[in-house]
Amino acid sequence: MDYRTIYQNSMENPEAFWADTAAELVWTKPWDKVIDDSDAPYYEWFAGGEINTCYNALDRHCEEGWAEQTALIYDSPVTNQVRKYSYAELRDEVAVFANVLQRNDVGKGDRVIIYMPMIPEAVIAVLACARIGAVHSVVFGGFAAKELATRVVDASPKLVVSASCGIEGKKVIPYIPLLDEALELAGVENLTRVLVSRPELPIENLHSSAILWQDAVAQAHAVDCVPVSSTDPLYILY
Repeated sequence: MDYRTIYQNSMENPEAFWADTAAELVWTKPWDKVIDDSDAPYYEWFAGGEINTCYNALDRHCEEGWAEQTALIYDSPVTNQVRKYSYAELRDEVAVFANVLQRNDVGKGDRVIIYMPMIPEAVIAVLACARIGAVHSVVFGGFAAKELATRVVDASPKLVVSASCGIEGKKVIPYIPLLDEALELAGVENLTRVLVSRPELPIENLHSSAILWQDAVAQAHAVDCVPVSSTDPLYILY
């Protein structure tokens, strides 16, 4: 079927089209209605349904025979590293970090700010939030403290995930001073933070509210996906 036919079908029969499309996902509970227009123009999609994005991104592929297929490639020319994660490896790391979040009082509907460089832990944190029904908000790593603070104030996160630094070319950008200043500006200087200590700038003096990623995952265990309503938010993008 060509694109124009598919597009035309989506416009003429939207409920049937999106029902067929959504059926390709794994649902914990099927929806009651594809499009709930009872409060138009505020529409709800797949009302009554329950689903988990992390399960559909990782677990289902492991269960369907793709466990050893490569799911994520980290190829960094600035650190001369190439790391590959299979679906099973990524699922396992995500499931453990999801428990790190839970052990720090993050649950369904709670917000988590992810202020990270482009490293695998950023992807793991995003998927871990989805696994337990938490709402993540990715803030571009290296944003100035004031810009990060405004997002912290608005999102009211339970926790921040960050790293010791980012790398631009050959320049190392320290993140911790920016993060500390942002949380102070936001009035939550004691907010829990999980930090990745990178070899380019190891963390030496740990804030009293900070936990090292490596230490946190060593004390955690894998947890299952938490079903959430299809109308629940997955992330906040400012």
